[in-house]
Amino acid sequence: MPTDFPLKSRQTRPVHCVGVTGGTGFIGKAIIHQLTQAKLAVRALVRPASRSACFDHPHLTWVSGHLGDSQSLQRLVAGTDALVHCAGAVRGRNLADFAPTNIDGVANLVRAARGTGTCRRFLHLSSLAAREPHLSAYAASKNQGERVLQKEAGDLCWTILRPPAVYGPGERELLPLLQWLRRGLLFTPGAEAGRFSMIFISDLAGAVQNWLQSDTDCGGCYTLDDGTPQGYTWDDLRDIGRDVFSRSVHRIKVPASLLGAVAGFNLALARLGGYRPMLTPGKVRELCHPDWVCDHREFSRVTGWQPQVVLAEGLCRLFVR
Repeated sequence: MPTDFPLKSRQTRPVHCVGVTGGTGFIGKAIIHQLTQAKLAVRALVRPASRSACFDHPHLTWVSGHLGDSQSLQRLVAGTDALVHCAGAVRGRNLADFAPTNIDGVANLVRAARGTGTCRRFLHLSSLAAREPHLSAYAASKNQGERVLQKEAGDLCWTILRPPAVYGPGERELLPLLQWLRRGLLFTPGAEAGRFSMIFISDLAGAVQNWLQSDTDCGGCYTLDDGTPQGYTWDDLRDIGRDVFSRSVHRIKVPASLLGAVAGFNLALARLGGYRPMLTPGKVRELCHPDWVCDHREFSRVTGWQPQVVLAEGLCRLFVR
């Protein structure tokens, strides 16, 4: 599968200690659990405001700080063999809201990693939205963050992963949609013919572990999915929900124009109130984009990872078992 960056392959030494950002978030927490279960030592960055979300494990050390603080980043990366960068801003009014975390934060972390003398590998958990930077300020910031990594990495062996929609226990953005699906209603935005890939959280965490423990360090930009060729349509999601929950599911189409009007109003309120919104006109363009399909096969070829959980199984794990 074509990637945005050239691929490289070289032998690398074993990984024993991993630094992780975004460790109190949905994805970061799952990755930490995966790595500590594999007996890897983990050092995880946590903002002071998020200390209450920390959890304990014998192989886990929390480092207080943030991506704009060089001293806390130096403490985070001290003694690490690899870094997994999960932290990211997902709410914002404009590029300036996203840049400190999604662009500058990447640069700061890369520089800290290069200064350790021990850290050799850098995995950046980006977003499939980076493939379409024109759609939103968020997508543009993720794309620029990837470019910063490529520019600043130097001798670091770096890899970018662009996962599609990630779901599973503890996720909050997709959960309302799936909960309504369970009740028999599927609200779908925009384009009738939209297609999208998905991935269950345990598969994403497993992909990170495979990357860390593979014998060959693979550079470049890769996408992941659950192994469903050509992804899903909204009708597929409706039919899968019907089969899993043993009930009829009614699809309710929400016009893009209506979503855009609501998003525009929300953005205006955010500007007046000084908060960072999730639903913006850019986010609506993302939701209505017709092609969010991706393919895991190139990543699988170089790491041996294979997805285990298709959507029907994932819904069962969320709601049935």
